[in-house]
Amino acid sequence: MAPSGVNHLSQPCIYGNFVSSYTERKSRFMKWLSKLFKGGSSRGGEGGSGGGGSRNPQFIGDENMVWRAPIRSVDDRSRTEKERNELDRAIALSLAEDFKRPSGHRWQREKDKDFAGSLHDNLHPPLYPPHVPPQSHPWGYKICGGCKHEIIYGNYLGCMGSYFHPQCFCCSLCRQPITESEFSLSGRDPYHKTCFKELAHPKCEVCLRFIPTNKDGLIEYRCHPFWSQKYCPSHEQDKTARCCSCERLESWDARYISLGDGRSLCLECMESAIMDTGDCQPLYHAIRDFFEGMNMKLDQQIPMLLVERQALNEAIVGEKNGLHHMPETRGLCLSEEQTVTSILRRPRIGGHQLIGMRTHPQKLTRRCEVTAILVLYGLPRLLTGAILAHELMHAWLRLKGYRNLNPEVEEGICQVLSYMWLESEVMPGFRNMPSTSAASSSSSSSSKKGAKSNVENKLGEFFLHQIANDGSPAYGGGFRAANTAVNKYGLRRTLDHIHFTGNFPL
Repeated sequence: MAPSGVNHLSQPCIYGNFVSSYTERKSRFMKWLSKLFKGGSSRGGEGGSGGGGSRNPQFIGDENMVWRAPIRSVDDRSRTEKERNELDRAIALSLAEDFKRPSGHRWQREKDKDFAGSLHDNLHPPLYPPHVPPQSHPWGYKICGGCKHEIIYGNYLGCMGSYFHPQCFCCSLCRQPITESEFSLSGRDPYHKTCFKELAHPKCEVCLRFIPTNKDGLIEYRCHPFWSQKYCPSHEQDKTARCCSCERLESWDARYISLGDGRSLCLECMESAIMDTGDCQPLYHAIRDFFEGMNMKLDQQIPMLLVERQALNEAIVGEKNGLHHMPETRGLCLSEEQTVTSILRRPRIGGHQLIGMRTHPQKLTRRCEVTAILVLYGLPRLLTGAILAHELMHAWLRLKGYRNLNPEVEEGICQVLSYMWLESEVMPGFRNMPSTSAASSSSSSSSKKGAKSNVENKLGEFFLHQIANDGSPAYGGGFRAANTAVNKYGLRRTLDHIHFTGNFPL
């Protein structure tokens, strides 16, 4: 989040320029004062006795002189007043001379005035000394808000109620001094305007540019609900490739792999993708074992084939019954006799596409209520397994005599089995379901090491999120109703209720 409370302010003006002529002025003033005291002492010598030569000399300023204390007489008060008047006049003349100088020395004049005033007070101390507050500092005393040292001379900046050396007023992001005429302020943190835009203005994760504002001056963008990928709205219409597995848009600095049938696959999903029917067999048998572990054994050996998108679409047309998930169907449980082209040999990557794929037409003969299970090739292991679990549940329902179920009930309970298998892979031990990681370890490079990678686990969480948040009435609404029933009554009692009533238990 962009930081809230952001202000764009002009750079603080230069408040002062400290000069180093204080010693020179003090010396000149002391010389003048010593002359004044010479005159006063000579007058005292005229009015006194001639035996004053034995008095001790005093040193004032940088001249050596003798000052004889005046002999007290009835004229002491008038003489003291004369000396005070002469001193006040001398201070006024000195200040008038300073005011004729350039205004850049205003600070120094104030210092001289303070010095003259303090000397005047020392010569004529008040009866009661003035109260000095604790921890007070001389006029002009400033502490840098950056380095915390006193600002003694040179230019300084004033901002946010503090003072700074110019080199200490730095950007909170790049830590470089702010020298521009304007800067951005977030709370108490100053930034270069460009640095603040880099920090707070969202960037498109597709074109890698700052997301533009709309006609109302507001930043408008799209954001993936799971991956939080932010991108410009225009990329939804400019034919930017989208991964057919995780649904993330292709970034301009990371090319996707083209599967040759209009689909693209990101590099993360490609790591565990299953590319041909042979590679999928261990995973298929592992999921059958998963069903058997829940007392849902499939007695018939149902063929399983990995196919391209075109072959799957043709099989859907040939299937007379059944509901298909739109806009993309990725698996199918066949009941009709058909000839299907399956992928016999996995292709290899050439550039950013797959080449060398070998297919084989296979005629499927109906020996039972289920002819075959078809799954799209090129999907990650966890997504392929979730599709297989869904389609195997369709097969189990048909083989066990669950007939004429409405789409919400059939698709909903099949989604529950898909969800339960994913939970067993991503969160082993959840619901006390058996895990198939060991049985299917040969189908993924990450599983060969005995554990799934963080990338694969994150994909599994995304597929769970997809099932739980599906917006379709049959797949989404059916899953949520079925999952509520399973959590309340258990899978076996829910299936029995469906078998006798055709609906979920309430």
